[in-house]
Amino acid sequence: MSAFVSRLTPGRRPGVSGPILALAIAACGGRGAQPTATQAVLDSADQVLIGMTHYVTETGLQRARVRADTAYFFSAMQTAEMRNVHITFYDVTGNETSTLTSREGTYHWRTGDMEGRGDVVVVTKDGRTLKSQVMRFSQVKNEVSSDKPFVFTGPGGQHIEGEGFTSDPEFKNLVAKRPSGTGGQLRLPNQ
Repeated sequence: MSAFVSRLTPGRRPGVSGPILALAIAACGGRGAQPTATQAVLDSADQVLIGMTHYVTETGLQRARVRADTAYFFSAMQTAEMRNVHITFYDVTGNETSTLTSREGTYHWRTGDMEGRGDVVVVTKDGRTLKSQVMRFSQVKNEVSSDKPFVFTGPGGQHIEGEGFTSDPEFKNLVAKRPSGTGGQLRLPNQ
């Protein structure tokens, strides 16, 4: 169940006159509590959903289920900023392929592109795990990528680290930047 939270426009409280308000502000150092840039952006959201679940479909088939503790929707940019993200991905036959968790993320609902930020972990059904601080999914390219350091572990003791990567969504064809690792086959990028 989702809860909608509406924004309130601050206004003058009854019974507080201008001079008293000016004295109160001066007593606090003249500045008061300044909102952070992130908070100012989130305060401008068109909608706020608590306990959001969103299904992403393609030609009538479910391709992903996006869940977040909180989602801030911005209509003009056609994006949602999410907190405590959990995304389940599905293949073309409807079978679950992998899950992504992150502290925050962005979903571009017009394009279907997604980005996870902060302790991003992707686990596939066949036991592959990829960790990074930032991970992006491009629906048009059908690829996952990052320009940040990552650690990938897979079946048979496969362990790859690098400075960034590009991969298919199942992480079966991972191309790493400045890779190092053990086990399995490594594909080096073109220099």
